[in-house]
Amino acid sequence: MPDESMDFDRPPSPLLTDVSGVVLAGGKSSRYGKNKAFVEVDGIPLIERTLRVMQSIFNQVVLITNTPEEYAYLGLPMYTDVIRDLGPLGGIYTALNVIPTEGGFFVASDMPSLNPALIRHMVALKEGVDVVVPRMDWKLEALHAFYSINCISEIEKIIREGIYQVFRFFTNVRVRYVDKEEILTFDPQLMSFYNINRPEELEHWINVC
Repeated sequence: MPDESMDFDRPPSPLLTDVSGVVLAGGKSSRYGKNKAFVEVDGIPLIERTLRVMQSIFNQVVLITNTPEEYAYLGLPMYTDVIRDLGPLGGIYTALNVIPTEGGFFVASDMPSLNPALIRHMVALKEGVDVVVPRMDWKLEALHAFYSINCISEIEKIIREGIYQVFRFFTNVRVRYVDKEEILTFDPQLMSFYNINRPEELEHWINVC
């Protein structure tokens, strides 16, 4: 898959400093049978593949995990969930409260085909909005999205209501949807959002890529 950090024919793009890169590594990997973040492809764990891309884009990259001892070797700033057992919403809420920038671009640790050009494009769309999120037909890719710190108060509201689905606060913030046609110009194979939940999904990714 395209990876501008590996393109030696042109100088690397400058690192973004006004947005943090955020990697969520809070899943329990119950469907995989072990911590999928450390499953290796060509000798490289999935978490390190993800970080390689994120660190080629963002000056500041943080990891949200409730098992920081497992990831200490990466040498990254790490934060545990402020409120436990909220799923991805809890990770987003935690990161928005700790990052030093106006917002964060969030991805999961098990996304091996992140596209740097698409991520940079999405970050460039953040002016005047609180969320930039891909929309594939009816599905929102909430774990490949930009969230502004302005979302914090609205996230707190749905948490108090016992609602933990990320998209449920979108109606109360300014959202820029990135639809399929726009995504295709950067990612013709639409693999950016592919994530690994089961061993067979990893095998499929290896065969496709």
